Amino acid sequence: MNNEFRADLHVHSRCSDGTDSPQKLLELAVGAGLRGLSITDHDTIQAYTPELWSQAGALNIELLRGVEISSEWQGLTVHVLAYAFDDGIHVFLNEVLQRRIDRNRRILEKLKKKGICIDEAELHSSGPAQIVGRLHIATAMLEKKAVGTIQEAYDGYLKDDACCYASGGKFTPREVIEAVHAHRGRAILAHPHFLKKGHFLRDVLAHPFDGLECYYSRLTKDQETPWVKLAEKHHWLATGGSDYHGRHRPNIPLGASWVNEETFRKLSQR
Repeated sequence: MNNEFRADLHVHSRCSDGTDSPQKLLELAVGAGLRGLSITDHDTIQAYTPELWSQAGALNIELLRGVEISSEWQGLTVHVLAYAFDDGIHVFLNEVLQRRIDRNRRILEKLKKKGICIDEAELHSSGPAQIVGRLHIATAMLEKKAVGTIQEAYDGYLKDDACCYASGGKFTPREVIEAVHAHRGRAILAHPHFLKKGHFLRDVLAHPFDGLECYYSRLTKDQETPWVKLAEKHHWLATGGSDYHGRHRPNIPLGASWVNEETFRKLSQR
């Protein structure tokens, strides 16, 4: 039996755009041989109920409270992973949520003008408390046969520069980082390899992050190494996780990428 401490720090539940319940994620973590886990739903920490903490203790899984917060810089989306923050972050996340709701409504209006009519209530497949994003809109488009695949919905309508995209007045990365720091948390730049290279990436990296998500999903070691060196250059933590979404991304298993105990402990410290 492998007793090595491994923690997946980028996981989504059905509280945002994953397909598994938070409780199911803990069970899957045990099966994957993980010792630590952070559920980083988009713009919400609803997953972290007293019942979840109790179950994690019973399963000997260490939880690190996390969230993935959407921001915008120069018209493009930048995701910030936050960890180990205090309860006061709820106020900031409520404002992020309201901006997300407004953004979704603008996207639906744009889709309607293209002849694709989706009612806002149709997007809440897991109940009204679920955090809704573009994946839910893309799924509704697929169900209505407006597109043939989820990817077609993104490429043709929903990605950052597509015809029906709406920014939603997101906070800037600096505003997100400052909010996380104000609540004693750590702010990490998520999946930097997805970001536009050149001046845009350099401008984003100039922000006062605490770390960089270097180990991601199915990146090879050669692909991860430049990001690890960049984190070292900035004196940042090198973090990582699978970005598991369940059935929405069936080729990415929980625990596909992880960090060791030393990194997990450093992130846990405020």
